Amino acid sequence: MATLDEALTLAVRRARKADWHGAHELVQQHEGEAHADWLHAVLHRMEGDLGNARYWYRRSGRMLPENESPEAELARIADTLAIGQRDQRDRKSKPRRKGRT
Repeated sequence: MATLDEALTLAVRRARKADWHGAHELVQQHEGEAHADWLHAVLHRMEGDLGNARYWYRRSGRMLPENESPEAELARIADTLAIGQRDQRDRKSKPRRKGRT
């Protein structure tokens, strides 16, 4: 089963390949998650629906960027997701310390 970050990374890839509908379907499955809502906002921005984009930016706790292209913002989202995936792998690979005896 894919993690949230993996699913959203796939949505970013689809958006970059102009598969707006495929990306949109993925983010809709994760509504309420901050990164999914952020990506949802960018997708509506790419579509040209700025009213809907602003709604999703608000839900994600962000504002529509004035001086950043949707493509640059997708790159920033991809970087954020990659960091999250790397952190998750690191947590899984570290041995857990047992309590003191």
